[in-house]
Amino acid sequence: MGSSSSRRTPSYSKPAYSTSNSTSTTNSGVRFGFRGGLNVADLQGDAVKSFTTLAGYAPDGSISKSMRPGFYAGIYATLPLGPGFAIEPGVNYSEKGAVLTGNLPFPALDFLNAKVTGTARLAYVDVPVLAKVYVTPGFYLYAGPQASFLVNGKARVDASVLGFSAYKQDFDVSNQLRKVDFAAVAGLGYQFDNGFGLSAGYDYGLTSLDADNRFQAYNRVAKVGLNYSF
Repeated sequence: MGSSSSRRTPSYSKPAYSTSNSTSTTNSGVRFGFRGGLNVADLQGDAVKSFTTLAGYAPDGSISKSMRPGFYAGIYATLPLGPGFAIEPGVNYSEKGAVLTGNLPFPALDFLNAKVTGTARLAYVDVPVLAKVYVTPGFYLYAGPQASFLVNGKARVDASVLGFSAYKQDFDVSNQLRKVDFAAVAGLGYQFDNGFGLSAGYDYGLTSLDADNRFQAYNRVAKVGLNYSF
């Protein structure tokens, strides 16, 4: 009979999650990348009054507000600070604003389908500093502050009759807007092993846009995009 000392307990190796640089910050170094995607922007507060007044257009008819589509693009650096955690500063060019549509207050002329559209066409350089937490390999949540620097501020007025454009004019309102906007940013994403990734987030503006405090209007931006880390 063999002695009990000759018996060995089987050993098992512990399964491990992937720790490639693109899906985990545990063992990786600093990585750089670029990103871009779609913005769907809006203005909250008394935005209707604000931009129609700035553009010199204040009809007595009903005014409706809708979101303005645009794009964003930029670069970033991912700085790992520990297992599954990183800080990610970046710089993005971002289009924001809103679309305002007014019906002229003349019932006798309703058959002309006369409308005036005012578009707040804002462009910023966003500088977010995000904290990223990897919930599982690849999947992460992010949040952090963002400073946005105004590079272009225009209000476009476009009048149409019977569906045809009758008047179009751009008004520069940048000197009436704050040059720096601050926001809280949050979202989620997934980073693949090949360096590509997907993300979706929301920018919640904290600073009123009017430089003279005549009205309260705040940037709001929902965004989806692609990124590549190398």
